[in-house]
Amino acid sequence: MSAAVRPALPEARLLPLGDAALTVEFGSAIAPQIHARVLGFASALEALAASGRIDGVIEWVPTFRSVTVYFDPDRIDADTLAAELQALARTSSSLTVAGAHWRIPVCFDPEFAPDLDELASARALPRERVVELMTQTVFSVYMLGFQPGFSYMGGLPEALEMPRLASPRKRVPAGSVAVAQRMCAAYPWDSPGGWRLLGRTPVPLFDAADAERPALLAPGDQVQWQAVDRAAYEALQACCAAGTFERASLRLDAAQGAEVTR
Repeated sequence: MSAAVRPALPEARLLPLGDAALTVEFGSAIAPQIHARVLGFASALEALAASGRIDGVIEWVPTFRSVTVYFDPDRIDADTLAAELQALARTSSSLTVAGAHWRIPVCFDPEFAPDLDELASARALPRERVVELMTQTVFSVYMLGFQPGFSYMGGLPEALEMPRLASPRKRVPAGSVAVAQRMCAAYPWDSPGGWRLLGRTPVPLFDAADAERPALLAPGDQVQWQAVDRAAYEALQACCAAGTFERASLRLDAAQGAEVTR
């Protein structure tokens, strides 16, 4: 019996971003296999930079499906760097990061979930089923962005897919758990926002006093939401405000590492 042949991955595209940055794009979808290529490329780029072979690179920023590399054009030639990045994209492995597994409390009280009933109606689901789907799903953190600690999570069930609001809110309260398209997120800060709000967590998602890990969530983490009632929400909120709540109590799995695949 012959071994199954894994389908060839599409060639990465190299896109100029002004005169001091290049974007390496691995695909057009938000998908685990594309994100694994992003992580593998970023890891290989880190090793390349540590070896001194790409002096002049300032930093790189991974996203769902691409990595943007910022460089000093006075220190490294753009064409030379482009050739290095294209070669690296062809040879780098995929990388799956095994981060922390979190169970985070969320209250789905109507005050905290102003868009839940509308989403349920639009998707022809009972309100209770929306909450079930949100709490049964294991979400994967792909990246942080928009504001410190804001985590973009994939894995939202297709049954809950909805576009962003036509008119964003001027203020979304910190801790709001929200969805848009096939993504889920939680707002660490009060801010404007156009995602649909389905609940709120009392747990701070960013702690500037924690120098080692100020953002609660990181790429590679997994998140499960745990439904709590209003009384439990307020009790947890009081503990967080008093500084007696331990982040570690939310972790289901302390394992961290990475798996490399071709």
